Amino acid sequence: MSTHFQTVMKTAVSDQQRYDALAELAASDDRTALGVIVRTGGLRGEFRRQALEYLADCHATTELESLAEETTIERSLRRRAAVLA
Repeated sequence: MSTHFQTVMKTAVSDQQRYDALAELAASDDRTALGVIVRTGGLRGEFRRQALEYLADCHATTELESLAEETTIERSLRRRAAVLA
């Protein structure tokens, strides 16, 4: 995975650096990495929700629909994915 993805996943970096890395993933249309971030349990919800929003910005309807049906992620994230799809 990319350096930006690794930055989002690290806990030893500032929240701002993580948000900036998420924005870079969206700017590069890295839908796969954004989807993995949404699916990653243990990552704070704010980053997972931001990844969902960026997927919507990327017009990643297929990925959002898939997330909306995925029972391994929290119900609130599934509902948000369904709304954004």
